[in-house]
Amino acid sequence: MQLLREDEQLLELENLLAFFATFVLNTEIVQQIMRWDMAVLQESPWYQQILQEGVTIGEQRGEQRGIEIGQQRGIEVGQQRGIEIGQQRGILSGIELGLELKFGESGKEIFSEINTIENIQVLETILASLKTVETIEQLRQIFQSDS
Repeated sequence: MQLLREDEQLLELENLLAFFATFVLNTEIVQQIMRWDMAVLQESPWYQQILQEGVTIGEQRGEQRGIEIGQQRGIEVGQQRGIEIGQQRGILSGIELGLELKFGESGKEIFSEINTIENIQVLETILASLKTVETIEQLRQIFQSDS
């Protein structure tokens, strides 16, 4: 090492040899042999380049993982929304049929009001109340008080 340090042309090989030495020797031993101070080593352009490449790779992996998690979450939200829409449509179909059977043509008129309701619980209440209400006005009072 002394010979390397005395010759200015070979001085730059010191870092390269130390780098390769870390593949076969413990890092602490290499530091002792080289008398490296980590603070000084961290200032070297080579260290900074390696560090920056590591940071870039880490950011890319993190970004990719974030995208994957976001896509999965989007799929889950989309599936849930699809289920809700399916429920809503099914209940609305039941209400429409119930109105037509119970009130005939006049049932179609109130359906246009009911069709705008998005709350599934309110729609379920309307569907259940079709069994007991006697008039369209009674039905209207039920969903207007719930919404």
